[in-house]
Amino acid sequence: MEKRFDCVVVGGGPGGYVAAIRASQLGLSTAVVEREHLGGICLNWGCIPTKALLRSSELHHLLQHLDDFGLHASDVGFDCQKVVARSRKVAKRLESGVKHLLKKNSVSVIEGHGRLAGSGRIAVENDGQVTEFEASHVLLATGARARTLPGLEPDGQRVWTYKEAMVPESIPGRLLVVGSGAIGIEFASFYRDMGAAVSVVEILPRILPVEDEDVSKAARKVFEKQGIEIHTETSVAGLREQGEGVVATLTDAAGETREAGFDRVILAVGITGNVEGLGLEGSAVRVEKGHIVVNEWLETGEPGVYAIGDVVGPPWLAHKASHEGVLCIERIAGLENLHPLDRTRIPACTYCRPQVASVGLTESAAREAGHELKVGRFPFAANGKSLAVGDTEGFVKTIFDASTGELLGAHLFGPEVTELIQGFVVARSLEATEAELEHTIFPHPTLSESMHEAVLAAFGRAINF
Repeated sequence: MEKRFDCVVVGGGPGGYVAAIRASQLGLSTAVVEREHLGGICLNWGCIPTKALLRSSELHHLLQHLDDFGLHASDVGFDCQKVVARSRKVAKRLESGVKHLLKKNSVSVIEGHGRLAGSGRIAVENDGQVTEFEASHVLLATGARARTLPGLEPDGQRVWTYKEAMVPESIPGRLLVVGSGAIGIEFASFYRDMGAAVSVVEILPRILPVEDEDVSKAARKVFEKQGIEIHTETSVAGLREQGEGVVATLTDAAGETREAGFDRVILAVGITGNVEGLGLEGSAVRVEKGHIVVNEWLETGEPGVYAIGDVVGPPWLAHKASHEGVLCIERIAGLENLHPLDRTRIPACTYCRPQVASVGLTESAAREAGHELKVGRFPFAANGKSLAVGDTEGFVKTIFDASTGELLGAHLFGPEVTELIQGFVVARSLEATEAELEHTIFPHPTLSESMHEAVLAAFGRAINF
């Protein structure tokens, strides 16, 4: 293998492998250093396998309501190990796909743990052997891992991180989910639809705290109707083993405590960057709050060293990492007409049931920024396709600047909204106003018509509600 490259990417996740492919496309000799699995956490232990699990739980939910559609079946059940096996098979197939893509694009793959070894040098350790490589440009794309809290350390048996939660041997009878961000809510939704009694604890005043307040309120109402217990402004003061399960001490905002028993606990309290063991100590790379500090072009303080993806901080999203990787490489290659990443154009998706998706400013953030607003809402219960498929929970909310008509934000809660959100993402990227969106023709009958109606509603022109 060559020992000299134009670009070496440390980490083969959705940021790293995409950056490497783009670098090779632009004529840079490129290598990826990966110590575990190509595709990273997203492909192997995050985005992809969780969606496979959630698909199974959605189908299980539908099977329990066949009568609503005039259908019936007997002996409806599931095999937990087969559900997990399908999820793992999907992840494995995509990992093989990443290997193929790297080979197709002439990207060298170096197995092992990579670290900076001085200016323009990378040391890779594998099975006790250390090999040095030279690189004009080094991209750190090492991702992140689950955070833990004192007294709530995962043990892999009773107290799980996302990894254990994705490969259960059986569905626990009683489950506690600590944290109500996207990861926590997705697991709460999966396990509830698979029959577990689920409780969610959130230290902040509302669940899905980064989403628009209207979405948080509606989601809580729907999840509680599904049977999920939700405790906001509540913390887990401690855990202790009891038999095969765990007893959790819960403390509310008033300082009152109570104990509750669970079979398993899932910790979903955020993530922290993988910054250890990268050789940063002898460089000008700066780390703050567990993440590498970069400028708008993903450059660190060390010349020739860049960082992308989860290791540089929120939002911790695979598509954000991929975009940063491409942007960083194109900047290195000297392409013109590039623009720094606008974080308000990054969509966020949560694949619970119903789904949550958003882009841009929340209503409160838009008001705090000084905008006079036009806000539109349209419920899926008034949408023909929603009624036809029997999935009517939720709504579409649009936020416009009242004077310019700029689309400031869109917030969706309901069926397949993780697919619908891209329409508003494109609108934000094209700097569309209400004028373009009002005159866009949406196909009928589709869920997307709710998007059009929410735009019209913001300006007092809704037709079907």
